[in-house]
Amino acid sequence: MKFRRISAIAAARLTTFLLRFFGSGGTSLPGRIALFLCPGLLRELSSDIKILAVTGTNGKTTTSRITGNILKCAGLDFFENKSGANLLPGIAAAFALNCSITGKPRHEYAVIECDEAAFEKAAPQMQPEIVVITNLFRDQLDRYGEISHMLTKLANGLVRCPGSTVILNADDSLSYSLSSKIKNKIITYGLDESPYGPDDNFISDAPYCINCKAPYQYSFRTYGHLGDFSCPDCGYHRTAPDISASDIKMDFKGSSFRLHSKTHEFIARPALPGAYNIYNVLAATAAVSSFIDDPGVLARGISTFESGFGRMETMEIEGMPLSLVLVKNPAGLNQVINFLSFDENKKILVLMLNDKFADGTDISWIWDANFEKLASFSSVISRIFAGGTRCAELVLRLKYAGFDPDEVYSESDNSILLERILEYNKGNLPVYVLPTYTAMFEFRGLLGKKYSLKEFWK
Repeated sequence: MKFRRISAIAAARLTTFLLRFFGSGGTSLPGRIALFLCPGLLRELSSDIKILAVTGTNGKTTTSRITGNILKCAGLDFFENKSGANLLPGIAAAFALNCSITGKPRHEYAVIECDEAAFEKAAPQMQPEIVVITNLFRDQLDRYGEISHMLTKLANGLVRCPGSTVILNADDSLSYSLSSKIKNKIITYGLDESPYGPDDNFISDAPYCINCKAPYQYSFRTYGHLGDFSCPDCGYHRTAPDISASDIKMDFKGSSFRLHSKTHEFIARPALPGAYNIYNVLAATAAVSSFIDDPGVLARGISTFESGFGRMETMEIEGMPLSLVLVKNPAGLNQVINFLSFDENKKILVLMLNDKFADGTDISWIWDANFEKLASFSSVISRIFAGGTRCAELVLRLKYAGFDPDEVYSESDNSILLERILEYNKGNLPVYVLPTYTAMFEFRGLLGKKYSLKEFWK
């Protein structure tokens, strides 16, 4: 068994080296080879490490990065799968790259982002000390199926991790329902108020009670189906969260809020806009709450966090400020549209839609997104560009939202699209690129090669 483990680790490292030497950022292939040589590799390499696993539909990467930054500020030794390869092979590769050749761990902690579809198999092998479930939304139904199916898979994974402390979003009627299916210790987080004020324009993935199917009632909502929910028939309701946010103030550059826990409270100032990022901050704070209780460390970890690859990543391209903001489902896109609505300055918007396996081949979700709100502040959008393999569908969706299709430049070739953006943007207006998953990697890869940007695994 030891020989197989050493061979698997060596193969993963060699494959990773070769892929990066030849300019590829492949992170799953090394893990696939390693698991072929030693199927039990992940269980063996993770046994002596304190693991914080993060899963859920939206916010996995950002929550993982904030968690890692708090650990860094606390002076704790850890590694993370920063590349975003969050399926079983990618997770196995991360462990193989962060141990000795014999499999001895080099770090005390690991922050592991785990795809919700992979959690059922990956978590029991890792036996994480902490499991964060950010939220559940309808996402890539062709890959994941309906939400009830995903809930079952998450519950199955948690039942096989009886020693894990589980972090749940108290405002999410879907993921919080797991609390009745598991016996784990649970820590909850949520918002104490609506960050946007009264708003009737919500698209809900869960309008009806998960237990009895009666319509939920809300004292306030934050976005999507999240908020202070209650069922008038069976009594299922939100409970007061252990870690929460109040006095919320948001603008285009970030937010500030009072963060409450059972032992302290302080003002958090993440340089991340949007209510969804407040949730990510609370989730990360809850994840470390059992071993980091210093408000100064927490506040510093939150305020000094820098956005990860493609998640509100900002760069300058030939004097032009460009931001990449990953979108992959209606709830996430609606939050980005809300974020953009705070900015009254002129801007260029680039929407990119792919339908590859990692994106989800069903693109009908764009009709559920609130492009109509985007049209309501079109006066500050200088030009819209549509890219990706399904750019024509984006143009059609924008037409029905109220945009003139003749005013939307559509181009599926990324190189040509970038050239047209640069040609148009003589005044160096800020550019916001909203791509789906593979579109983000492809466009970011083009920018990386052309302008020598940091690779995504760094």
